[in-house]
Amino acid sequence: MTPGGLLRRALGRHRRRLAVGVLGLSTHQAAETMVPVAIGLIIDSAVVSGDFRALALSVAALGMLFLTLNVAYRTGVRSLFGALQEETHLLRVEVAGRVLDPRGTRGDTPAGELLSVATTDAERSAGVLDVVMLAVAGSTAMVLSAVVLLSIDVPLGLGVLIGVPVLVLLLQFAAPLLTRRSGEQQAAVGRLSALATDLIRGLHALRGLGAEHSAGERYRQLSTGALRSTLRAATPIGVYRGSTTAASGLLLAAVAGFAGWYAVEGRIGIGELITVVGLAQFIAEPVQLFGYCGQTLAVARASAARLTTVLQAPHRVDAGTGDLVGPPVLRLTEVDHGSLRHLDLRAEPGEFVGVVADDPRDAEALLEVFAGRLPVEAGTAAPDSGVWLGETPLHTLRLDELRRVLLVEHHHVDLFEGSLRSTVSSGRPMATEPEVASALRAAAADEVAAAHPEGLDHVVVDRGATLSGGQRQRLGLARALVTDPPILVLHDPTTAVDAVTEETIARNLFQLRHGPEVPQPRTTIVLTSSPTLLARAHRVVSIVDGRVRLVGTHAELTAADEQYRSGVLR
Repeated sequence: MTPGGLLRRALGRHRRRLAVGVLGLSTHQAAETMVPVAIGLIIDSAVVSGDFRALALSVAALGMLFLTLNVAYRTGVRSLFGALQEETHLLRVEVAGRVLDPRGTRGDTPAGELLSVATTDAERSAGVLDVVMLAVAGSTAMVLSAVVLLSIDVPLGLGVLIGVPVLVLLLQFAAPLLTRRSGEQQAAVGRLSALATDLIRGLHALRGLGAEHSAGERYRQLSTGALRSTLRAATPIGVYRGSTTAASGLLLAAVAGFAGWYAVEGRIGIGELITVVGLAQFIAEPVQLFGYCGQTLAVARASAARLTTVLQAPHRVDAGTGDLVGPPVLRLTEVDHGSLRHLDLRAEPGEFVGVVADDPRDAEALLEVFAGRLPVEAGTAAPDSGVWLGETPLHTLRLDELRRVLLVEHHHVDLFEGSLRSTVSSGRPMATEPEVASALRAAAADEVAAAHPEGLDHVVVDRGATLSGGQRQRLGLARALVTDPPILVLHDPTTAVDAVTEETIARNLFQLRHGPEVPQPRTTIVLTSSPTLLARAHRVVSIVDGRVRLVGTHAELTAADEQYRSGVLR
């Protein structure tokens, strides 16, 4: 979808409200046009003649005219704002759906900039509805004004019919500049929003490092750049608005001036003079509407371009259509992805496998593979190479099936606002109280609940900001354990806890996932360098330079290999 296509789609899916809005606002503008006409007729037919009955009827008719324009305006504006709000909401939901799509995106747009796109750009893009309604209403007023002026004096009418389109056409030459400057401004604001989001998220770490000044200076530089972009966008907008106002004023003066001249010469009467002067004053409004529409359309185009960049970003992986066939055996054969080179790895049901990666890039690449984020073309040398789950290639599995069978819990824990109970059971809302309690105990997170009088009803704020790093980590682990997937992949789940708590977690984790009371064999893979967790593993895989270097138990590798021993013992 192109930016133009997105704007046209907005017009198409609000046809009914658009029609009502156009009808209401056009009726309002037509009634506004008829006000000076009515006043001129009252002057000629009632005031000059001194007919009080005609004057009373004329004033009543003028009152009905004002009632009509008021009702029409309220109807049109309500329809307009309803369409604007609905379109803005639909665009925001669409952006949110695209960002949260389990297939991911290949773009690297920061979260703060995505927020700017989903809020400001969605609202500005919906402004195309405003443009269409007001442009049609303004055109109605201009055409009707020209017809009235033609009926009074042909040269006056022709001057309006010819002058206004030429004026609007000249103003449109500024539209590309407005679009470009508006796009630059929104991009700068998006970058600033992304940085602000990162700074707020990492505020505690910045304070710990004493890096507040450096972070503040970086924010100040980006803020200054955003200000410059805003001023660069405001300058042509100001000139555009000023030119529109000046041009409408000149048109008003010209029409009124010629009307006065014609009245002196006797070509038009007093009532007609009043009508022409009233119309000349009114004409400034639709001309300024055209100027507003040009500016708003330019901004809408720039925002639509940013929206389509997000909405049309290619998916990181293609969604499969297959189901799991056979036991959930996870097998990696000759996998090349990121820093991984011809990696072979196998995890059977019932196994607790520890993975030690010397290079953090290897761990991140392996997590992407486990999470199903390995593009099909990331490819490999042998025909049977790749990532398999049971007898099914991983990339051919339906995403919901993949998420049911295999869960990857990343090192960074994101907690959502809600009670402790809802936080822990968010991955499996139907989990029973005993299941939640078992997961909390295994993750040593029952202490978090016990520390508050409300217990599991204690409210967790957004991102768990009121919890310590260790508490957030334990709640994230408990959430993963409640889900109880056949294959669970954990990445450094105990880095923020003390040694005693880590030993408790290692023991309880093994008991919960691999103890004698487990009804079905479960697979647990832990990417870590913690000797406490590795000692519980049935076997440990050591990865160096993207390849499997050693396989054995923790005790065997510690005794036999100095490089492994120096990497995990602390």
